[in-house]
Amino acid sequence: MSIFKRIEEHQDKLDTTPWEGTFKEYLSVVIEQPNLAWLAHQRIYNMVRSYGVETDEDGKEYFEFYKKELFGVDDSITSVMEYLKGASLGSDVGKRILMLYGPPSSGKSQLVILLKRGIEEFTRTEEGAVYAIADCPQHENPLHLIPFSLRKDFLDEHGVKIEGELCPICSLNLKEKYENDIYRVPVKRIFFSEKERVGIGTFVPSDPKSQDISELVGSIDLSTVGEYGSESDPRAYRFDGELNVANRGMIEFIEMLKADERFLYILLTLCQEKNIKTGRFPLIYADEMVIAHTNEAEFNEFIADKRSEALRDRMIIVRMRYNLGVSDEVRIYKKLLKQAQVEDVHIAPHTLEVASMFAILSRLEEPKMAGLTLVKKMKLYNGEEVEGFRQKDLKQIKEQTEREGMDGVSPRFIINRMTSTLTRAEVSCVTPIDALRTIKDGFESHAQLKKESQENFNNLIAEVRKEYDEIAKVDVQKAFFISFEDEAMTLLNNYLDNIEAYLDDRKLPDPITGEEVEPEERLMRSIEEKVKVPESGKDAFRNEVLRKVAVAQRKGECFDYTTHEKLKEAIEKQLFDERRDTIKLTVSSRNPDPEQLRKVNEVVNTLVEREGYCTHCANELLKYVSSLMAREK
Repeated sequence: MSIFKRIEEHQDKLDTTPWEGTFKEYLSVVIEQPNLAWLAHQRIYNMVRSYGVETDEDGKEYFEFYKKELFGVDDSITSVMEYLKGASLGSDVGKRILMLYGPPSSGKSQLVILLKRGIEEFTRTEEGAVYAIADCPQHENPLHLIPFSLRKDFLDEHGVKIEGELCPICSLNLKEKYENDIYRVPVKRIFFSEKERVGIGTFVPSDPKSQDISELVGSIDLSTVGEYGSESDPRAYRFDGELNVANRGMIEFIEMLKADERFLYILLTLCQEKNIKTGRFPLIYADEMVIAHTNEAEFNEFIADKRSEALRDRMIIVRMRYNLGVSDEVRIYKKLLKQAQVEDVHIAPHTLEVASMFAILSRLEEPKMAGLTLVKKMKLYNGEEVEGFRQKDLKQIKEQTEREGMDGVSPRFIINRMTSTLTRAEVSCVTPIDALRTIKDGFESHAQLKKESQENFNNLIAEVRKEYDEIAKVDVQKAFFISFEDEAMTLLNNYLDNIEAYLDDRKLPDPITGEEVEPEERLMRSIEEKVKVPESGKDAFRNEVLRKVAVAQRKGECFDYTTHEKLKEAIEKQLFDERRDTIKLTVSSRNPDPEQLRKVNEVVNTLVEREGYCTHCANELLKYVSSLMAREK
């Protein structure tokens, strides 16, 4: 699809039709469209849900809104959405600051940016439309014009709850400009924009000695004091602080806990009463979501300070851990490398995968369950099956951790190292070994790494290298098969026929003679022994395989050799062992004969065409596997 077509489709989704009218005209519209009266948290919550929601068999919700940008932080997203849901229902949760904390590059800022960009676009749709009093600097909710005594009746008749009251300048305008006739007050449609400071505010703390509180709550306009005769006249005040412009939407506090105490005290009133305290004026109602983020060190100091108890009590705290899934980490790297626009260098298959393995291992805590290694733990977290453990064990494994995902290397460190390699003039392709080498070279320049950590990370590099060795051999071995998948499925079907007959205590027809024969125990055991299934456990393993076949059939899914992780490993090893000598002889030969050379070229072509290698990294792979096989002699 061309960019022109995509732009047209995007514009078709948006409704940027301007609207201006009187409050009387607006009131008729809002009665027909109650969504126009949504409060800030309701609007943001419904914005996220408007992108689509998936629910798994356990009832857990997954939100499409976050899927393209945030990976592996589902638990944190769930907590954020629980906060938004509670706040959208009008509970006291809406009077709390949403505080995100965690290690650097864990997705805190990205989550906030997503919400800000999402709500900007949502207000440009019919469902997310926002209307405000036209001459209000705070984009006031027009329904604040309805007297308090009539609001209960309005709720009973139209199901629209109104909270808050007019700001000082709207109160003055109503009295002097519109002669207390609320029907005459002008209303217009507004569109949130961080850039134009409408509905979205951003506060960044700086030097407390020079930073003024006016950045949050506005300031007196000295040039107009003489005109209006008093500093307490709202017309002589600039309602342009970040809290003022964020009314009806959201405000982001960047590194909030670095801010001076004066700024934090302002938040106490905002959180507890949804009001902004400004000098010379009464409390000013503000309807906005306050979302803040900070690093863990600042957060721990804040928690330990007893003077912070009042503000801490007004926070909903969400811990943003590092991602712990290899597949999700790969997606993070792909996104970041795409942003870097490094297009002329080929990245070999499994390069980002091995970098991800190292990153994930660095974030894991040592397992406390017998037989569970860090590598097995990593695979379980990635949704894979491992010997001796199942996915249902994850709950207990996670309960035995304290800080998992809060330490280790960040995606930023990995991308910095990868980019340094990708941008070298002489580099045309980066392989998994290149990735591990550049990561290891970066340990000494990593400011936060102590000597003990470097030693530990070197050990993790060695573990990842072992995992890659197996991956490399499998890729080469598969490339030697003309139709590997067909042969694997043939072997699988033969194995399934035999274990089904074995468990049903019946015979099978011989494929050549047609005679009834016993199930081929030798075949079944040769496959099962490849994944260390003991003689005493063969019945349990065979029953488990058939159970998975039945589950797949019930769901209308195809059961192939990759469906069962352990069986997949067994099938592959069985096929590879049958041709191991041929592969080793061909790959390891220093002076290949014409037939061996032809086969090597076929393998290289297969790796390029089927597996995504380039000629350079395919040949590098063969050399690497050749050295591995030479060491195995």
